[in-house]
Amino acid sequence: MTGPRLVLATHNAHKVAELRAILTGPRAAVGDDLVAEQIVGADDVHAPDPVEDGITFAENALIKARALVARTGLPAVADDSGLSVDVLGGAPGIFSARWAGRHGDDLANLELLLAQLADVAEEHRGAAFVCAAALVTPDGHEHVETGRLVGTLLRTPRGAGGFGYDPILQPAGQDRSCAELTPDEKNAISHRGQAFRALAPHIRAALAS
Repeated sequence: MTGPRLVLATHNAHKVAELRAILTGPRAAVGDDLVAEQIVGADDVHAPDPVEDGITFAENALIKARALVARTGLPAVADDSGLSVDVLGGAPGIFSARWAGRHGDDLANLELLLAQLADVAEEHRGAAFVCAAALVTPDGHEHVETGRLVGTLLRTPRGAGGFGYDPILQPAGQDRSCAELTPDEKNAISHRGQAFRALAPHIRAALAS
């Protein structure tokens, strides 16, 4: 096995593991020539976070991937994702990770959102996880794919798996929250899984060039 071949623009260990599984697991579309150990995260290359000043998921994903390519000289993949709530006009959206004011405070974000939606009737609690996944290569090629996982927001968190807003989104057609699904079940239907599987052929082509 050679060294790193693909860098993921995230410092979140949960996301690194999830994306490795999507790209190299049983449902992978990248190919057998890429193994999980060749996919590294931003922490592994000591890359700082760039300023995410885009106004869409796609813009922020590209900002992160471009910065990582500039630092490492390797093909880079980034995603920007969040929760889009119907009655909030698509919010928290790009502010999902810092909805309560401090970046990455999952519990505070959940509690604030549930409080804001406390009086919203069941039929109006529609929401979706949205993900934009971007690939940027050292020669300047860029490609973005998006995915959506539509569901309903629960009134109380359920499940110990996943991260972020997973405990309060129940996917359409499911009787469990995202946090109650197994990792394989979640990856099969998730917004991130959809986006990265769509991006996989472009990753394969970039690694083969």
